[in-house]
Amino acid sequence: MKKSTLIMLASATMLMAAPAIDSTSTTEVKSTNHTKQMKHRKHMRKNRMNSPFLIKHGLPHMTKMIMKHLDDTNLALTADQKEKLAKVRKSTMGSISKIKPEVMSLRKDIIDEATSGKTASQLKEKVDKLAALEAEATMTHLKCLENTKAIL
Repeated sequence: MKKSTLIMLASATMLMAAPAIDSTSTTEVKSTNHTKQMKHRKHMRKNRMNSPFLIKHGLPHMTKMIMKHLDDTNLALTADQKEKLAKVRKSTMGSISKIKPEVMSLRKDIIDEATSGKTASQLKEKVDKLAALEAEATMTHLKCLENTKAIL
């Protein structure tokens, strides 16, 4: 009788413990999903800070998307279109790669100098230059969109 009682108690204990284990794993999954979301948000904020454009999001990077699908039969691109799209992409990336380091450097300088006590009037020249560079990068992006649409 003692053996059967012990077996029943052990079985009951295991059955009662199982829901507690499941709820813990659900909590861990929720926590993991929350952590992934937070990392994604941080990554997106960082990307916006690294963007050399005036418009940080909303404008598609059309050639970037299309270059991944050049051989897609649904697009049915000709060899001439593929070549032209590659040229637009290369030209755009070349222009942006020249502007971006200067934009990033100016941003860092402005932030550092503003936090160290420089006044807005002392920073005006750098801010104006940053705005001009971001405007140039944005115009390059807009021209890329225009050229890509014309090819397609």
